Amino acid sequence: MTMKISVLGLGIMGAGMARQLQSKGFDVTVWNRDAAKTAPLAALGAHVAATPAVAAHGADVVLAMLAQDEASRSVWLGDSGALTTMSPGSIAIESGTMTVDWIRALAAAATERGIGFLDAPVTGTRLQAETGALSFLVGGPAQLLDRVRPALAAMGGNIVHLGPHGSGAMLKLINNFLCGVQVASLAEAMAMVDRSGLDARQAASVLSSGSPGSPLVKIVAQRMLDRAYEPNFFVPLMAKDLDYAHRTFAQAGIDLPSAVAARQRFTDAVQAGLGDRDIASIVELLRQ
Repeated sequence: MTMKISVLGLGIMGAGMARQLQSKGFDVTVWNRDAAKTAPLAALGAHVAATPAVAAHGADVVLAMLAQDEASRSVWLGDSGALTTMSPGSIAIESGTMTVDWIRALAAAATERGIGFLDAPVTGTRLQAETGALSFLVGGPAQLLDRVRPALAAMGGNIVHLGPHGSGAMLKLINNFLCGVQVASLAEAMAMVDRSGLDARQAASVLSSGSPGSPLVKIVAQRMLDRAYEPNFFVPLMAKDLDYAHRTFAQAGIDLPSAVAARQRFTDAVQAGLGDRDIASIVELLRQ
């Protein structure tokens, strides 16, 4: 029997994930707050639901790819939330970048209803979502992961089981903290390159191939050089992730001044009208 999967949230990542599930033969239902975004998937054969509750009814697995805690809370637990219609024994998966506290609360709410729950945030960007090359960071019972592994494997080749509920959310915040600080530092470095009169492409090549280089630095440096800011990761979402990381680390007694400083760069970019652009665009404020 074909696994019935509902995907809630069709942003940059969710749309690509749903398309991969469809292409691999799963029975897919989609929901999005802006219904217009469901049209391309409907054209490929996906069922379209009017609410999260309708989407979740009868599904074996419900996967949400949402922007932040408040949206996740509404979509799962609201009056038309997915948990209100999911059957006992079905599995809920939250793949957005959330706080650990919210993930644990959501896990408890699902468990109380007899619904399995996994936190499975992803690493990767638009390209990885569209090509089925994401990595999943999974928290929750191993037996639940085994049941949904074929679905996750359709969307990504690397599935890492990290431990109990909240483990995936925790490592995702740590991951995005490091990413956000790197991008903010890179923007400052590239602005200095520009102001100093150095050849920007030559300097970026040296930085990317040397000790400061990372896969992220290489990709984002190229976008900064080309001023190519079609969103792969929206500016305000990085500001949110750095805020979540700062609060989470603080609970463990670790101060994050680097996260605070980096978050300000992204917040300034939102206020300057770059909220609908890629994180690489923050360099423009410094270039000015």
